[in-house]
Amino acid sequence: MAGETKFDPMHQFEVHPIVPLHIGNYDISLTNSSLWMLIALGVVASFIALGMKRELVPGRWQMAVEEITGMTERMAGLTIGPEGKKFEPLLFSLFTFILVANFLGILPFAVIPGLHPFATTSHFSITGVLAVISFSIVLVVGFARHGLHFFTLFLPPGVPWYMQVFLFPIELISFIVRPFSLGLRLFVAIFAGHVLMEVFGNFIVNGFNGGAIGMGVGALSFAFVVFISVLEILVALIQAYVFTLLTAVYLNDAVNLH
Repeated sequence: MAGETKFDPMHQFEVHPIVPLHIGNYDISLTNSSLWMLIALGVVASFIALGMKRELVPGRWQMAVEEITGMTERMAGLTIGPEGKKFEPLLFSLFTFILVANFLGILPFAVIPGLHPFATTSHFSITGVLAVISFSIVLVVGFARHGLHFFTLFLPPGVPWYMQVFLFPIELISFIVRPFSLGLRLFVAIFAGHVLMEVFGNFIVNGFNGGAIGMGVGALSFAFVVFISVLEILVALIQAYVFTLLTAVYLNDAVNLH
């Protein structure tokens, strides 16, 4: 039908410039993606600032910050060991940024015309960079601490030398693909949830504009959207925790060569 808007569930993931800016041949424009990352950083910074007020009776913000710092402290201690304390700021930063970015992407800002939330963690270019940063720190720690002895991480102890010839490349490849799997896991989880929300949201609109069958489809789709929304909240929390935990596990390998 002429003039009918084509439904495109991928439109929500498009990156477009908000403030165009070029330096020579380099495009450094402020995009919707970078804007929402800056908003996430601002929320994290405000959250920490509000939680740094040392009150005799802790307020809600102080308790929230202490709970997250306590979680990352336990994670570092149990996963890495006594030396895990030096990595707590990294784990805290990863967890809070990913968590806030995930939550910002599912907040119902779209009820305000022209203000559609952008899920930065639904782009592999963002989650991949976070994974590469984490993996780079693992490599720096591993080689700085052990030198070339770090390669013994790929030689399982107690295995005959002739078996290690085959196991070494397998372990090395498994190690190299870690940043890819780390970034891909977060990207897929957030991306899939947003696509489902968009698809069922379109079913609701089209269903309620139809007849009795359409109303039934719309009502059922609405129930699915409510379920997916709750699931999205859980996924946002779980994926932030899993990303941080796996980073701690990889740091444990670099520190202790397990």
